[in-house]
Amino acid sequence: LGLSIMFLCSYVSATEVSCVFMERCILPCSFQIGNETIIWWFKTEGDKLVHLFNYNKEQLEHQDQCFTNRTKLFTDLICRGNASLQLTGVEIQDEGKYNCITHTTRENQESFVNLNINGMRNFLNVLSFIAAPVNEVKIDQVDNRITCWSEGIYPKPQLTWSTSPPSNITFLNTTTVQQTKQLLYNISSSLMFSDGLYNVLFICTISTGKNLNLTSASNLPRPPDDSIYVSQSQPKIVTLSRVIGEIQTQSRSSGCEVNSAFIYSAQNSHKAKYKNPR
Repeated sequence: LGLSIMFLCSYVSATEVSCVFMERCILPCSFQIGNETIIWWFKTEGDKLVHLFNYNKEQLEHQDQCFTNRTKLFTDLICRGNASLQLTGVEIQDEGKYNCITHTTRENQESFVNLNINGMRNFLNVLSFIAAPVNEVKIDQVDNRITCWSEGIYPKPQLTWSTSPPSNITFLNTTTVQQTKQLLYNISSSLMFSDGLYNVLFICTISTGKNLNLTSASNLPRPPDDSIYVSQSQPKIVTLSRVIGEIQTQSRSSGCEVNSAFIYSAQNSHKAKYKNPR
């Protein structure tokens, strides 16, 4: 952004504001009126630019994308010393401290607002108690990359890779976890393996703190002659609802565990095959 704000603030205050989840919220800020008014709003965590008013207009070119189309000032009230910010569609990620900085030819001022989402902590406690278990794990293989993912999970899940039989080979894998506006989690991981690797079963396990876990496995053995060919244009996605390999379900008092395994092998660039392991 390259903005440098260097001055001594004449007034510092802190205000607590409670907002309703997904509703509109006003963050108050006032200042002594003067000429050449500039108003900055920042979210202190991460130093994110929330809003900027300069040269008698709103300038949002450098606004953090989390606040795109969600903020506005009451421009008709700025001449009266009102720099309050309206934030719409308040999300859990919006919680935290905000910094309002104003500059005029008369003086510079700064104030802080702590945004809290009303009832959100109780909602999170209820959501954690109910939980959204791992209902489905999907796995896909393209060339030397295997990707495993699942969506709509709570609480925050963990993903682990393993092999059968156990292997000392180190694989490069990248795992990402994203939280949706509904506070659920999506998780995805990709694993890279080297050419010429055969007869190693890759196992992807996704679990939560509620002892609910789900496992999916993929293997690339040497292709036997009697394999059944399937066009590569057909999806190579494994879910619990598809009959590929074996699906075993065991009920436990503390949760459940579901294992899904299948064997995949590629003979050339335009043909692929599935074989049911028995």
